[in-house]
Amino acid sequence: MKILFCGDLVGRAGRDVVLKNLPGLREELALDFVVVNAENAAHGFGLTGKICEELFEAGADAITTGNHVWDQREIVSYIDSNPRLLRPLNYSVGTPGTGASVVKTRDGRSVLVVNLMCRLFMELLDDPFVAVDRVLQSHPLGAAVDAVLIDVHGEATSEKAALGHICDGRASVVVGTHTHVPTADTQILPGGTAFQSDAGMCGDYDSVIGMKKDIAVARFRSKLVSERLSPATGPATLCGVYVETDDKTGLAVRAAPLVLGGRLRPAWPDFLPARAGTAG
Repeated sequence: MKILFCGDLVGRAGRDVVLKNLPGLREELALDFVVVNAENAAHGFGLTGKICEELFEAGADAITTGNHVWDQREIVSYIDSNPRLLRPLNYSVGTPGTGASVVKTRDGRSVLVVNLMCRLFMELLDDPFVAVDRVLQSHPLGAAVDAVLIDVHGEATSEKAALGHICDGRASVVVGTHTHVPTADTQILPGGTAFQSDAGMCGDYDSVIGMKKDIAVARFRSKLVSERLSPATGPATLCGVYVETDDKTGLAVRAAPLVLGGRLRPAWPDFLPARAGTAG
């Protein structure tokens, strides 16, 4: 199975770069499954049903979120009616929506998508280790489902790495989100799970993690909140992780970062045919 995960989508610039590129990437890479983290899609804070529908139409199969999932109140009713939009699994019982969902590929295979939120330097939700262990036990890879993708939304790379290791051999992909900076640790863990601490963001990198730099810098220097943060609107970069899995086991066989457009150095998986304007 060929899987693409796109990191945190920030504001209109992030939406536009994904909506523009995703249909072509699905065709060019013959993608079987695409997941997009869109918790910052609505002017940097939360997301709306309309944005979700646009992403689904462009080729996303599932959408994950994080600590900004509830920033747009209208999403509460939408998330309850669409299991392809996930909120963190380790929210308390009774929270609207779901944190784990089995989604079908276009050819009928089953993918378990899990959305976790870390606790170090984050909101203190329920234990993500207990939550993910429980859902993986009930959806064994290669038996109940053909692939498992886990979005670990968190600040600390240590916590993300620990979650990656306890999922190793039981998930196809564990990829981090939230810090908006792509990490250089893309690998396949010993048990066969593809891992990257953070996929980075889809947004304008001439910014402070996607937000207009002048406002963000002023807030750091003076600590006076005189203006609300808003997304940068320059040319955006699409940051993601591309993974291929074994059809029998569901484990990863190849994994690499994928970076297109904007200010960052482009990256294209070196095991794929070269693409103009990219580097492996």
